[in-house]
Amino acid sequence: MPDPSTFFVIIVFSAAGLAAFRRGKREGNVICLLLGIALMVYPYFVEGLALNALIGAALSAAVWNIW
Repeated sequence: MPDPSTFFVIIVFSAAGLAAFRRGKREGNVICLLLGIALMVYPYFVEGLALNALIGAALSAAVWNIW
């Protein structure tokens, strides 16, 4: 189980991933859909607060540029 701060980061970026996934599905935007899936799934493979925050911020920035 991750520490509370890592868990919070995971929840925030997973929620952003869910929003990107839903928007990509609704609009038919495959890139946004895939980035949303990536935001929801990457925390299963990454440990540590800094790395989770860095990857989440990079994927969120990519979604923001597409959105």
